[in-house]
Amino acid sequence: MSTEEAPTKKSGRGWGWVYAAVFAVVAIGVAVVAGLLMNIDNKKEEAAAYPLRIVEIGADELDPAVWGKNFPLEYESFMKTEINAGQTPYGGSDPYSKLERYPAMTRLWAGYAFSIDHNEERGHFYMLDDQKKTLRVTERDQPGACANCHSADAPRLIEEMGWATFNHTPYKELQDKLHMGTSCADCHNPETMALRVTRPAFVNAMEKLGIDVSQASRQEMRTYVCAQCHVEYYFAGDDKLLTFPWDKGLRIDDIEAYYNEVGFTDWKHAETGGGMLKMQHPEFETYSQGLHAQSGVACSDCHMPYVREGGVKVSDHWLRSPLTNVAASCQTCHRFTEEELALRITVIQGRTAELLRQSEDAIIDAIDTIVAAQGAGGTEDEMAEALQLHRSAQMRWDFVSSENSTGFHAPQETARVLADSLDLARQAQLKAQAVLLKHGGELALTSAD
Repeated sequence: MSTEEAPTKKSGRGWGWVYAAVFAVVAIGVAVVAGLLMNIDNKKEEAAAYPLRIVEIGADELDPAVWGKNFPLEYESFMKTEINAGQTPYGGSDPYSKLERYPAMTRLWAGYAFSIDHNEERGHFYMLDDQKKTLRVTERDQPGACANCHSADAPRLIEEMGWATFNHTPYKELQDKLHMGTSCADCHNPETMALRVTRPAFVNAMEKLGIDVSQASRQEMRTYVCAQCHVEYYFAGDDKLLTFPWDKGLRIDDIEAYYNEVGFTDWKHAETGGGMLKMQHPEFETYSQGLHAQSGVACSDCHMPYVREGGVKVSDHWLRSPLTNVAASCQTCHRFTEEELALRITVIQGRTAELLRQSEDAIIDAIDTIVAAQGAGGTEDEMAEALQLHRSAQMRWDFVSSENSTGFHAPQETARVLADSLDLARQAQLKAQAVLLKHGGELALTSAD
């Protein structure tokens, strides 16, 4: 019996391996077929989203309506940037006066163009029109460099005029050549539709950080196309060259060190006479310090989330606050209710706004005390430290105030920056008080008393 059974058992084990091998081959075959079918579906979806060219888009074509003939879904959502989506708790697209809502700003920017006009911005549709009408342009002299990010005509004019000439030409002389605000061409190659960077200042700044933009991944480009403009900048030298102060890094401490090293000042404060720095919408720098950036989330993931139109998936080109579109902007990654996610955002923003108001009060107190000390006879040397502390405090407040997320892009970094702003402002006040008392002046009540 045993001698007859042994071959049977051995044979059974052999067939088991055969069955396993057949099963594996079939499984692989099914996976390959499934992958092929998925690829076919994806190609069909892509073909539906990007059909055969109805029109050829020229290299210099700026009119979004022409691009829209080939990409109607993207164009339709892009044109919604003309719509006033209303106010969010600390932003939105309703152009209210921030100077009226936050009166301290008028004194903080005393002597600078922002003290006469500073509004909540409207949608991207209005980016050129609103720049042409702001009192900062109509009543003050600005260089053509301001047009770098407000007009799709900028790359063409840079090529025609040269980088230096374009930047230093007065804006009022240049504005008749500016016809188009934002355009598909700002971010897309007309031949391939690949994302691209079209503004030289961003490329120059990234090179100094050791980053070759031409080698960026598509996901990185979904941030870089926004970072061309949503950044802190200044106009360098007599040619007013648009420059991003990133040589030492993207944090406010690095930016301050850069400005101090090159000796740059935006304006002299009308009350204190101190040399000041005006921060501009540093969304990219702030975002870079936050958890979303560290997790590989791009600007477009939240501000241009993928949406479905029928069976087609496209990026929503209605650029706006995620608070107006929580389901698509946030719930893709965060499995919580829209109400809970919106609350998380507004809690962060509310706490940031409270710190901003406290910083404003502290800086105003510093200004008042500096002016009093100067009036009592404080010399330039005696006031130098207080003035430097005022400059440092205010640029940190401004870095957060002028950044459009009210702290959400990097909550912990924003809180740190405003804590430093408060501390530096009170140090400036104390230094000025010491000079005031030295010269026999009397201390006045402040918001800290």
